[in-house]
Amino acid sequence: MTVAQQAAPAAGLDRVGEAQAPAPGPARTPRRRIQLGPALLLLPSVALLAVIIGWPLIQLFVMSFQEYGRAQVFGAPPEFVGFQNYADILSDQNFWAVLGRSVVFCIVNVVLTIVLGTSIALLMQRLGRGLRILVSVGLLFAWAMPALSATIVWGWLFDTQYGVINYVLSQLPGVDLIGHSWLANPVSFMAVATVIVTWGAIPFVAFTIFAGLTQVPDEVLEAAQLDGTTGFQRFRMITAPYIRSVFLVVIILSVIWDMRVFTQIYALQKIGGRANETSTVGVYIYSEALGGGNYGTAGAIAVILVLLLMGVAYAYIRNSLKEEEK
Repeated sequence: MTVAQQAAPAAGLDRVGEAQAPAPGPARTPRRRIQLGPALLLLPSVALLAVIIGWPLIQLFVMSFQEYGRAQVFGAPPEFVGFQNYADILSDQNFWAVLGRSVVFCIVNVVLTIVLGTSIALLMQRLGRGLRILVSVGLLFAWAMPALSATIVWGWLFDTQYGVINYVLSQLPGVDLIGHSWLANPVSFMAVATVIVTWGAIPFVAFTIFAGLTQVPDEVLEAAQLDGTTGFQRFRMITAPYIRSVFLVVIILSVIWDMRVFTQIYALQKIGGRANETSTVGVYIYSEALGGGNYGTAGAIAVILVLLLMGVAYAYIRNSLKEEEK
């Protein structure tokens, strides 16, 4: 051992016989202890979800790699075809058209739902108790109505011959919509579908954001008001950051719901729409499976949709974990 090596440990002594305090190392992150009690309580629900949701997902995943048609439904053994179903779908222009239409439809509906739901929540915050209860009851009626019933009612309102919408708009100067078919044109068809989907989704968003607004401290808003800020500035700089996590939850849930919307589109097509120009992903999967008997191809489309929605759900889970760590 050299002299320098012998001197190195001695450098840790300020004086003879007195040890120098060890240099502080990197801060250690405290380990999380797994609590067995809550984990055991969650175990039955996890097992139930694995049976109800996990097993069908596994079957769907397996089917997407098989040649599965009507013959297999009646007992013929399915044949594994590898990624052939995925290759057929990804090379199909109609699939990309349906996917693009679904994404645009989803974005429009999410934006309208969040904007209108937030506006109603802010309105409820300023209403008196009686009017707030009245608005809440109206929202609950809209939320409680089944999607198929709501679509049929809206279909009557937009009816070509006897629809109230055509009659009211025709009362405007220079407008004549008597006999106009809203569902014959793909653009106006998607506009009617947007009205129905947004109308049904607003109550959940409005109630959720209204609950979040009650958590914003009044004294902070009053202080900002005394500083001369406008209502929009207080919402942008104070309210929105306070309920950012609430906004994230309703946006992600709205994206998931609107990407897999089925009932409203399918019912409107039966009333009078063009199915080949108005289908979204949910209706496209149904038409491929039950309409065309191509269950393997429909399974591949469903797996692609599940992967897309899992990507959206991952953002929600990641944000929830971050909020929990704070």
